[in-house]
Amino acid sequence: MVSKTDDIPASVPNCSPVDIADEAGEGAGDCIESSKASLKDSCACGHSEDTTMVNGSGIHEHTEEAESKQDGCGEVDGGDESNEQEVIVIQDTGFTVKIQAPGTEPFDLQVSPQEMVQEIHQVLMDREDTCHRTCFSLQLDGNVLDNFAELKSIEGLQEGSLLKVVEEPYTVREARIHVRHIRDLLKSLDPSDAYNGVDCNSLSFLSIFTDGDLGESGKRKKKGSELEQIDCTPPEHILPGSKERPLVPLQPQNKDWKPMQCLKVLTMSGWNPPPGNRKMHGDLMYLYIVTVEERHISITASTRGFYLNQSTTYTFNPKPANPSFLSHSLVELLSQISPAFKRNFTALQKKRVQRHPFERIATPFQVYSWTAPQVDHAMDCVRAEDAYTSRLGYEEHIPGQTRDWNEELQTTRELPRKNLPERLLRERAIFKVHSDFAAAATRGAMAVIDGNVMAINPGEETRMQMFIWNNIFFSLGFDVRDHYRELGGDAAAHAAPTNDLNGVRAYGAVDVEGLYTLGTVVVDYRGYRVTAQSIIPGILEREQEQSVIYGSIDFGKTVVSHTKYLELLEKTSRPLKVQRHGVLNEKNEAVELCSSVECKGIIGNDGRHYILDLLRTFPPDLNFLPVEGEELPPESQRQGFPRQHRHRLACLRQELIEAFVEHRYLLFMKMAALQLMQQKANKDANKTPLLEAPALPSTETSETPTESKADSQTQKTESDVPEEPATEASTESAEQADSNTTACEEKSKPTTNGPLEPAAIQNGECKNPLDGKELDESIPGLAQAKELAESLVAEDGSGIDPKSREVVMNACKAVGSVSSTSFDIRFNPDIFSPGVRFPDDSADDILKQKRLLKDGAAFLVSCQIPSLVKDCLDHSTLPVDGATLTEALHQRGINVRYLGTVLEFVDKTPAKAQLKHFYRIGISEMITRCAKHIFKTYLQGVELSALSAAVSHFLNCFLSSFPDAVAHLPPDELVSRRKNRKRRNRVPGGSDNTAWASLTPSELWKNIASEGQSYYHFTVQCESVDQVVETYGLQKSTLLREISIKTGIQILIKEYNFDSRHKPAFTEEDILNIFPVVKHVNPKASDAFHFFQSGQAKVQQGFLKEGCELINEALNLFNNVYGAMHVEICACLRLLARLNYIMGDHAEALSNQQKAVLMSERVLGIEHPNTIQEYMHLALYCFANGQLSTALKLLYRARYLMLLVCGEDHPEMALLDSNIGLVLHGVMEYDLSLRFLENALDVSTKYHGPRSLKVALSHHLVARVYESKAEFRSALQHEKEGYTIYKNQMGEAHEKTKESSEYLKHLTQQAVALQRTMNEIYKNGSNASIMPLKFTAPSMASVLEQLNIINGIIFIPLSQKDLENLKAEVQRRQQLQELGRSEELPEDSPLELEDKIPVD
Repeated sequence: MVSKTDDIPASVPNCSPVDIADEAGEGAGDCIESSKASLKDSCACGHSEDTTMVNGSGIHEHTEEAESKQDGCGEVDGGDESNEQEVIVIQDTGFTVKIQAPGTEPFDLQVSPQEMVQEIHQVLMDREDTCHRTCFSLQLDGNVLDNFAELKSIEGLQEGSLLKVVEEPYTVREARIHVRHIRDLLKSLDPSDAYNGVDCNSLSFLSIFTDGDLGESGKRKKKGSELEQIDCTPPEHILPGSKERPLVPLQPQNKDWKPMQCLKVLTMSGWNPPPGNRKMHGDLMYLYIVTVEERHISITASTRGFYLNQSTTYTFNPKPANPSFLSHSLVELLSQISPAFKRNFTALQKKRVQRHPFERIATPFQVYSWTAPQVDHAMDCVRAEDAYTSRLGYEEHIPGQTRDWNEELQTTRELPRKNLPERLLRERAIFKVHSDFAAAATRGAMAVIDGNVMAINPGEETRMQMFIWNNIFFSLGFDVRDHYRELGGDAAAHAAPTNDLNGVRAYGAVDVEGLYTLGTVVVDYRGYRVTAQSIIPGILEREQEQSVIYGSIDFGKTVVSHTKYLELLEKTSRPLKVQRHGVLNEKNEAVELCSSVECKGIIGNDGRHYILDLLRTFPPDLNFLPVEGEELPPESQRQGFPRQHRHRLACLRQELIEAFVEHRYLLFMKMAALQLMQQKANKDANKTPLLEAPALPSTETSETPTESKADSQTQKTESDVPEEPATEASTESAEQADSNTTACEEKSKPTTNGPLEPAAIQNGECKNPLDGKELDESIPGLAQAKELAESLVAEDGSGIDPKSREVVMNACKAVGSVSSTSFDIRFNPDIFSPGVRFPDDSADDILKQKRLLKDGAAFLVSCQIPSLVKDCLDHSTLPVDGATLTEALHQRGINVRYLGTVLEFVDKTPAKAQLKHFYRIGISEMITRCAKHIFKTYLQGVELSALSAAVSHFLNCFLSSFPDAVAHLPPDELVSRRKNRKRRNRVPGGSDNTAWASLTPSELWKNIASEGQSYYHFTVQCESVDQVVETYGLQKSTLLREISIKTGIQILIKEYNFDSRHKPAFTEEDILNIFPVVKHVNPKASDAFHFFQSGQAKVQQGFLKEGCELINEALNLFNNVYGAMHVEICACLRLLARLNYIMGDHAEALSNQQKAVLMSERVLGIEHPNTIQEYMHLALYCFANGQLSTALKLLYRARYLMLLVCGEDHPEMALLDSNIGLVLHGVMEYDLSLRFLENALDVSTKYHGPRSLKVALSHHLVARVYESKAEFRSALQHEKEGYTIYKNQMGEAHEKTKESSEYLKHLTQQAVALQRTMNEIYKNGSNASIMPLKFTAPSMASVLEQLNIINGIIFIPLSQKDLENLKAEVQRRQQLQELGRSEELPEDSPLELEDKIPVD
């Protein structure tokens, strides 16, 4: 369980945990509000945070984690064994204690020795019968337990001990906590915090579709009667072919949310604070309350508890009333005064405790909803108080000070990390501080833009102002003082913060001890970009010129360096592929750097070495950086590169660099192998014995290149480099060579370095996965090249014959390696930076680096883009909306500025029809991004009072068919002209202008088209929204969702009439809010992730049990680091559920998948594509558990979300509709079933091609329904189609073909029997003797079997012999893959878990 120290600022060493016992009402404590029992099973912990990593359906996500583990630090644990040992240490066995609270029966509580006493407090504050107590201590035999002691350290505490809950006297702080906690209990079912995006609340609707918790299927209606009660007809808009896309069902009304009113008003009294004489009587504060019965009362909170006093609204009389009802808890007091309160409060708490804990635990980072109903704004004392106090910079639960963010962020990094428990503690602390920092930075950025923070340079014009709030430094994304003039002005100033954030993320992942980066969060809000950074101690007191001791503050005109910085940055140079290089300073002296020149090193007053301005951590992207006199490779030129970009800061992504290096490594191995063969051939001719290079016991051979770049490439690279014999013998010291060559080792460990599976497809030219085969067979020298590379690593290069060394030198030269004795590719990020000059002696090196950069840019265009398109064609990548498309691009290292190029490539692909969904999503993404760029500058000219009018006007111009949208200016009586003159300068850009009101739809769409042309170099046919919808088959609901999410707009949930030509769709009342869009670093749980990966690998090898254990372990570790709510935990739960299901434990599968759905809704959003996936999985497990109506409801929900997000025309739809059709077939709704199955057949045919096995299966499913309807002719027709496909694809002998032919026979017999009967009836009329026909409803088992097949789940027959065969088969397949012949497996080969579980 979690240790509650999470609320202590992370610099724990010098913080005395006095009264930081932050009770659950306050801030960070809220998240542990769920009952202990439910916490136990989810191993959930109190603090909670978030990142996005393991994306949904087995899309490979590239984590830097793996590299940093073994690239930089060389401190991988001695194999897994040590890990297993350590894990066991963490989980001590729990024991049970008895707890006795005043006025309740003693009850048992299961606890674990690691827990703190504090956590028992949390549990008691959450339990139904003790939730109203906050101010108490726990006592064992009369001794008060220390809140921050671990249970195992308490003497005499053992199995069965009795802990007494003892009420303690209040202080002002405790009284505030109490009132806050009571208010939280009263609001616990109220979703308004989730709609308003505060306190890490977010929405979840699963329980509406499952009628509460799924776990208790036992309490359900009897299985038999279930069939009759199902109403299977979905609402009209969910049926295939429906054109309407209503918005309202997105957030169904939950009947539990109709708040049961317990009080009308609970607020602080105007008589606060108590005067001196009352303070000496123990008065702490006064409350004013109106009960449901309209009784107005005034209450005193005193040290002894709460009582009624005699004050009224206008007269102060603090004397106790008669009777005064003195009670230690406010709830007890109110229950005595108001019967309605007593009744409703009890009912409310019952409901609260019944909710799944995942519906109420706080998420790590705030998730905002783009739609919301009209929420009543009720009086709320705590909210009002928050707005004026704690939220303006000091967090209440830290004694007497604001948080020193920088100190916390850096101290957590310095925690020890030698073994697993230490690493878990460290990662948890880092994660916790990061999420707190992100929340504080977001609040601060909004306060800055809303004009609530005073600038530190108030005299300057608004765009140049800088701010400090809550120990965070804020700056606006404008080009101040022409700093970026040569790089693109404001456009560069806008791009720099995100580049810088990527740099911070990269250095953070490498995690070098002694090198520090700043906490960085980038917030886009109301058209402004705000960068929030933690503050280096002492930097504000001195001039920047004096403090920078490494790097340059003027883009390379003056440069300095520092030995300590070089030493620290050297450690990051390999994992980040940064080349150490020299540049000239203003005196023409060479200065050594190991980063770009803009990267500045500053030693803070705390003595730490900070680096900042990491905006050029990665090398420039030459496709978007035209340089005079430089030619790009032909692959780039053919696509029309280089192109002019808005700014000169365009960089390659880290993922691209990884993929490029990986690709070059395969090339390097091939070249060495080819040369070795030639040597061997020569030697054979001379009959000289071959000198075998000493081979290492090689464990790494599994990474044979599975695909070769087409030969032309190999030749090209060879011919580029003149083949002169390399004469410079390497004079590197042995040790140096050794450090350089370890790259080889690293590169060939498949498990750790990046995704190897994608490596297979990295080379776009090879369209056929078997291409690699012939080539590899023709290079028997490959294995030898491996040995050579390895022996180079093993020795220092001295024991190898000169011939072999020459082979390596040539290969290194050919692939552009920086070292000539081993494979090592690094980039110099300063190449092509304006103003940077290099020493003359490095001219060769610079040429080499320029060529590498050009090759990198060409690699993106000629390999990565084709590989993305190929993955979309074979459906291993399935973007559903803008976010998943962007993610797919980023995983392959393709920046979004290439979107136009990608779309052009798709347009030219022969199989264009099968990529229609991809093209459509791409177009809609491009249009909404262009609109976002325009919206950004549009909003900057709007003053606060006109914000909702301006936003609704923009949306009308963007989406409404109404041709002349007119803006509503704010009514005049509010705009007093004279006053306005004075306040002109307050808010950034707050000039009193109404230019925004003149925007027209045609002008906006013209701008969108020209933005698409200039930014994406793509021509969009768009003069109006209706033309776009028509031309590209888009949906207005999709465009609305995309633009709202990208810009942070929240709109009222209602049906909008976009197509009316008589009135605009939006009014200003429809715009409810505008939220920030936040980018930040997501710290990772590295150990947990490694367990997760090894678990996935085991599962793929067919060792389900072992895989299951590892993934359970990963789940525990994830919970330990992230708390209960996190994207990665979601992926873990999904995989676990799948394994439970395959291993036959349906109930467990249901419970895990339910958690996965809830978590996905809460952390990613209720209509995120991953959430849709999770709904589908849950429906399958529900069906298997006999909960048919629930399964249907879930599938209908998934289909509705899919329609809203991307429309009906998408390959995923085929799977969804097959599922729905099958379930409907199972409940004998044949006509409905056919509608869905036939739609699935159409979509499958379109996207998989008419000859695909998926289509054959679809035909079969349709035939089965026709059979049930006794329409044998149609059934036969469909089954014949399926049979033909099987026969052509698999041959006569395959079991699928045989099955199909059997079924055809069966259908023919049925048809003949039916015909006979009919003839009999015609002949003999009513007295015909009719043979009873067998029309059977399909059995649930047969439906479930088909469901499993379409969802890619194949059950493993569990006889021992079968298991042996399976393992042998799996091993054989792996060997095949290792030999580079991964044959295309047929679609339903055994063990194809649908996620094709990614093994990164």
